[in-house]
Amino acid sequence: MAEEANGINEYHQLFGHATHDPQVLFKFLVVAVFQPGLSWKAAASKLPEFDRVFAHFDAQKVAGYDEETIEEIENDPAMIRNPRKIRAIVQNTRAIVQLSPEFKDFADYLWSFQGADGKTVAKDMKQRGFTFVGPTTIQLMLVGTGIAPRPMK
Repeated sequence: MAEEANGINEYHQLFGHATHDPQVLFKFLVVAVFQPGLSWKAAASKLPEFDRVFAHFDAQKVAGYDEETIEEIENDPAMIRNPRKIRAIVQNTRAIVQLSPEFKDFADYLWSFQGADGKTVAKDMKQRGFTFVGPTTIQLMLVGTGIAPRPMK
């Protein structure tokens, strides 16, 4: 239970603060991919597991995962065992790697959309091979990482 709370606390502490750290941005993307159909707390509670199975959020390493590694993650009892979402993370890291040389890194890419909405960013991401990146999911990620402002209440 304490481990789950740490994931929630970590996500809560990071949320809304501008970050240019590609690993933190990848962390938010992982939570965003796993969140649909769950509460943000359920997805964020798994941050310790995501960190462990996704190479401490090193997109370059995850992009190199082979079928055996992906199947191990899919069978990991500590994970949210949704094969489509797990495979989406691997696919998304491969798309992140392909951003170079046009962009320095994932942060450079996302920050190039400052002022854009989730629909615009999601459309571009899908064209670049990202998956499980709908406009609502990406808008939340943009707000969470400080790239887009929080909506006024």
